[in-house]
Amino acid sequence: MSDPRTVAVTGATGFTGKALALRLARDGLRVRALARPGSTLPDHPGILRIEGDLQDETALARLVEGCDTVFHIAAMYRKEGSPEEFVAVNFEGTRSLVAACRAAGVRRFVDCSTIGVHGSVDDSPSDETAPFSPRDPYQESKLLSEAFCREEMGRGGLEIVIIRPCGIYGPGDTRMLKMFRMVQRGTFFFVGDGSANFHPVYIDDLVEGFVLAMDSEQAPGETFIIGGPRFLPLRDYVGAAARAIGRKPPALHIPYKAMHQLARLVEAICMPLGVEPPLHRRRLTFFKHNRAFTSAKAERLMGYRPQIDIDEGFRRTVAWYRETGLLPPR
Repeated sequence: MSDPRTVAVTGATGFTGKALALRLARDGLRVRALARPGSTLPDHPGILRIEGDLQDETALARLVEGCDTVFHIAAMYRKEGSPEEFVAVNFEGTRSLVAACRAAGVRRFVDCSTIGVHGSVDDSPSDETAPFSPRDPYQESKLLSEAFCREEMGRGGLEIVIIRPCGIYGPGDTRMLKMFRMVQRGTFFFVGDGSANFHPVYIDDLVEGFVLAMDSEQAPGETFIIGGPRFLPLRDYVGAAARAIGRKPPALHIPYKAMHQLARLVEAICMPLGVEPPLHRRRLTFFKHNRAFTSAKAERLMGYRPQIDIDEGFRRTVAWYRETGLLPPR
């Protein structure tokens, strides 16, 4: 029997990277994971820690040496920071990693981007050809990274695939925990009418998309949106969360314009004082932007088939929240 393939994962200490590293290790691959000092990796004998970060060229060289495929999941995500900081991590880090892959003779590089590069789309659903319209420094830096990867695709010698995940959720993620807690307490309210579309993707489905991108013959040189079985209006998305918790769906709606003006005032007061504003205009876009997409291209070229719909996905997520004490029992 031949030795198992070696692959590398950046961002394996985060939600998506951890799930991907575990899946690859459980599939029998040898996984190298880039990790900062003091961070925690998944506990699996098939995962080898390579200490360092995306600015450490020596660590990157050690990470990718002898690797068949490199999955680039690490990113500076949603943390408040300067545009320069986002570019340094999300763009310059990608350039350094691709250079290391080329030097090591890596076969395939799979880059994790975001549907956020499209901003709010006009069509429901939209696909990979939708216009770019990033709305914050994170999305702008990911678009820069994508543009670099597309240039590198034309050079040859390294197979490159770009994955744009939809809204990722599932056990282990806490980004939507605030919504679930507010729904459980009965304090959640909509900003606007709740008609804007949201497209979730369960973590296991997303990981399957990455695994398919590793060996699909038609994937190199392509960009794929990876979403769940369907998109849905926010009122239905939050309604699904309420069903999973066993609560009535929220019914209170506050006009978007009023909340936007309030957020502007809160930012103007807090930021000069160096205080993190409790209300951001950027965060209000969750209630306004249309994020309805199709994964038809991934289905056609890679055989991607999302399996977990929102009700089952939220049932599993709420069960994990309760098991870990993040949500109280009913």
